[in-house]
Amino acid sequence: MTEQKTPLTPLQPLRRIYRSDVRAARRRLGRHIRKTPVFHTVVPGPGGPVPVTLKLEYLQHGGTFKVRGSYNALLSERVCPEDVVIASGGNAGIAAALAAAGMGKSCTVVVPESAPHTKVAAMWSHGAEVRWHGTTYAEAYEHAREITAERGALQLHAYDLPAVVAGAGVIGLEIEEQVRARPPVLVAVGGGGLVGGIAAAAGRRREIVGVEPEGIPTMHAALAAGKPVDVEISSITADALGATRLGAISFDIARRYGVRSVLVTDDAITEARDYLWREFRIVVELSGAVALAAILSGAYVPPDGQRPVIVLCGANTELPVL
Repeated sequence: MTEQKTPLTPLQPLRRIYRSDVRAARRRLGRHIRKTPVFHTVVPGPGGPVPVTLKLEYLQHGGTFKVRGSYNALLSERVCPEDVVIASGGNAGIAAALAAAGMGKSCTVVVPESAPHTKVAAMWSHGAEVRWHGTTYAEAYEHAREITAERGALQLHAYDLPAVVAGAGVIGLEIEEQVRARPPVLVAVGGGGLVGGIAAAAGRRREIVGVEPEGIPTMHAALAAGKPVDVEISSITADALGATRLGAISFDIARRYGVRSVLVTDDAITEARDYLWREFRIVVELSGAVALAAILSGAYVPPDGQRPVIVLCGANTELPVL
């Protein structure tokens, strides 16, 4: 989703997220999510073969990690309203629709006109009411706020909500159980909910690396400026990683725990997705291949003796593109 001019108004004041929040999220999520598997393999890097562990999060319900955050947000409410509203043109809308259906709630997703049909169809398949409004995410977001106020609904945010970040962070706890030692973890970054959650779970126990398209460097720009700042969007991953600025929650986590940013080109992302299909018959969307692109292109070279964990975070794409 190309989230042009991402709204600056937060849904609530910033609340710091810690490992304890992620552990609480895991207890809530229980049977609602899948503990996705890992796959140990070797991939080619510019300097030779690179041992890696792939975290197959694209196998999550709805084909996206975001369902973890959506469920956690709903389960965190002491009294959850019957209506859930979110602005999204992509995976956050799918996740909200799926989680709402799973808890017997209605869901309305407000999408900009640019929303990919494949992802809108997935929202419908989970029973969501889909409303088109405006040409940008900002316009869709404002309309979602209006609907929320009219209905007394619960409004979710795609990435900058404490429960959403904590829910995504459960992936980090799973990796701890599935992978020996404490290798670095590479994670795609858009608004930062996934990388922030995993970093909150890990703390300073291991290195967390945010991998971003050169054309949407939200974390890179925020770390350089010392605060989240708007960036221009120019990348083939804009439908999923199209936030114009890093979320405040994830920025706070990144600064506390020393998360670093690595940039990759669109060509490297395309090659990474093609490689996953060609070598393993793994189908992911472009954003799901961003973290692997850092290894294949040499943008990130792991320390000697380390087998980095690569999170493949989403699979909502059309098969003909492969």
